[in-house]
Amino acid sequence: QLRHRRWAELAEQPGSGTLGSRRGKMPIFSNQLFDYNFGYLPPAAQTTTFNITYDDLRPAAASAKRQHGGEARASAPSKRGRASTTPVDVTAINTIRLLSADMVQAANSGHPGAPMGCAPMAHALWAHIMTYNPENPKWINRDRFVLSNGHACALLYSLLHLAGFDLSLDDLKSFRSLGSKCPGHPENFHTPGVEVTTGPLGQGLSMAVGMALASAQAGATYNKDGFDLLNSHVFVICGDGCLQEGVTSEASSLAGHLGLGRLIVMWDDNKVTIDGSTDLSFTEDVLARYASYGWHTLHVPNGDDDLEGILAAIEEAKACTDRPTMIRVSTTIGKGSKNEGTGAVHGAPLGEADISNCKKMWGFDEAKSFHVASDVYDLYTRKREAGIKAEAEWRATLARYKVMHPQLAAEFERRFERNELPAGWEEALPVFTAADKQLATRQSSQLVLNKLCEVFPELVGGSADLTPSNLTKAKGALDFQRETPEGKYIRFGVREHAMAAICNGISAYGGFVPFCATFLNFAGYALGAIRVSAISQYGVCYVMTHDSIGLGEDGPTHQPIEMLLSLRSMPNLLTLRPCDSNEVSGSYRVALLNRTRPSVIALSRQACPNHAGSTIANVALGGYTLHGSADGEGLQLSLVASGSEVGLCVQVAELLATEGVNVRVVSMPCWELFDEQPLEYKKKVFPRGVPVLAVEAASVEGWSKYSHAIVGMSTYGASAPAKDLHKKFGFTVDNVAMRGREVLSFYAKGGDQVPWLMNRP
Repeated sequence: QLRHRRWAELAEQPGSGTLGSRRGKMPIFSNQLFDYNFGYLPPAAQTTTFNITYDDLRPAAASAKRQHGGEARASAPSKRGRASTTPVDVTAINTIRLLSADMVQAANSGHPGAPMGCAPMAHALWAHIMTYNPENPKWINRDRFVLSNGHACALLYSLLHLAGFDLSLDDLKSFRSLGSKCPGHPENFHTPGVEVTTGPLGQGLSMAVGMALASAQAGATYNKDGFDLLNSHVFVICGDGCLQEGVTSEASSLAGHLGLGRLIVMWDDNKVTIDGSTDLSFTEDVLARYASYGWHTLHVPNGDDDLEGILAAIEEAKACTDRPTMIRVSTTIGKGSKNEGTGAVHGAPLGEADISNCKKMWGFDEAKSFHVASDVYDLYTRKREAGIKAEAEWRATLARYKVMHPQLAAEFERRFERNELPAGWEEALPVFTAADKQLATRQSSQLVLNKLCEVFPELVGGSADLTPSNLTKAKGALDFQRETPEGKYIRFGVREHAMAAICNGISAYGGFVPFCATFLNFAGYALGAIRVSAISQYGVCYVMTHDSIGLGEDGPTHQPIEMLLSLRSMPNLLTLRPCDSNEVSGSYRVALLNRTRPSVIALSRQACPNHAGSTIANVALGGYTLHGSADGEGLQLSLVASGSEVGLCVQVAELLATEGVNVRVVSMPCWELFDEQPLEYKKKVFPRGVPVLAVEAASVEGWSKYSHAIVGMSTYGASAPAKDLHKKFGFTVDNVAMRGREVLSFYAKGGDQVPWLMNRP
């Protein structure tokens, strides 16, 4: 009783039960061994972190240690009841190794080492642990698998083939060739069964945090007594490189804080990087770091051969529901190769002779490549059939759920089965008039988000510790926290890069529309993940406030100059900079309708007038005539701008009108959408013979495809009130009007014909 009470006291202590990370084991004396569970029972006055490997979890091993005082390695039944690794498991693991090596050899390009080292842990997941259905790869309650070290993709393709996804041996043979289903790094939009696009190290693990967050929020929303609709896990294999990237530190810190217990990461601890041994640059105690984040940490010392130890570790991780788990799996890179354990097997084919030696050593026919034995196929066929059965049982549960919870079920099916947006949601977008109060567009965004959150249950997101500035928290919104997983507002903390990656993961999970926010200038911290959004076709909405030198006194460190250009240059990304409240509504409409394109909505700190010519619908055109003659009759000059400078251009047009100059103002909230319009429409907006002056308080670069002259920024800003900065850098009515007159004069006095920039092949 005293021991049980002491154990209960320890369980309440912060950090109790954390597994250490050093290879050596802490001495365990016979009078200190706690028989009921595993571990070291310290005196009452101490808090102890103890180190346990998976030999210690086996009853036979623990018994041997008590009896003989030495290290014992004995096979014993795990929680799953499997007595030992079977011969077909060994064959399957070596098949995965050889398929991966054959793929790289056939392509004469790729990374064989990590797949060969990771094969046992990957086989454990795909053949024994995970629930999935290759006949319906998008089943919402499937377990997710993320290969964060995406260069090891030959491993993933081998598994997808064995598991019965739409990936044939011929597809494997076409690895890394043009049009192949097996590209050089995993692509979620290209290969059936690939959950997320990985390759930039660390992005996969960080996206997995988002997937686990989405799973927790959806489960808290829809799971009811007797109806466990959503109970899947997110499994990750990552490498040393992923854990060196800062984005994983950011994401893992938040995952530990939130207690995402269905996230299980397996770290391929092979101690090799491209430069050589990890001793050159990566000697920290990783498990201690993750324990400090609030993770459950485990270690499998022999990841090359100890399938039972790997399986026991995963089962222990699954049993830990209040914390994510990091499992250190010590492996040998390129296991079986003559160069195993060295950087030589990382990123180059092994060579035919080396592969033949591996085949001979493992009992395979040396003359056969891409060979899979029938018993290996049979093993994975049984797993596939179990997944098909699991989905059928789940659908029977869903049918009963629909009877008991019809409204929730209808919403669930709309979101997760049909992937549809709510009916009539566009009617919630607020409409403004020129008589309405001037607001900073970030304030308009707050109004729009409030309305959208009332009709969009799938809209989830938050800010990187800038909620009072970004204004992204809807009225009454509940925070997503460990204690309130049903909440939909996420406090990302000062973690912009992880914030973006986590939103990618939320999008990848399905059934959610994620948004996240920071200052526009700090999109620079998140660009790596934003690029993954664009490649992966995730419709993440990035809300970026304080979009120009108009933010004022914070100065050039915070004033974005080149950031709009950087974002506009990224393929499959929509960059929207609305000029007033109607265009803010229109920008959200565009972002929400484009489910396969991420959007950045750049918003002002300073107030902007509402314009009589702006509409919600016109934002989808990218650019349109907001002020002045619509038919172009007698037009002499066009001013084109985005965001807060549109109001400035309207004032300039009104001034020049008093001088007899016919001026049109074109609002261009989105270059990408305007460029996609029919040529005839673009010619109407910018007609022949009319010079164009662009005005934007950001980089001048890029505007020359629309305009003949530009008022913009070619230097960084300065620290001062916004009105002083606008005067210093020329964003005043007088200066823009003067530049307009200069443009008119230039094309008038030389008789030069105005180049028609829209008239291009």
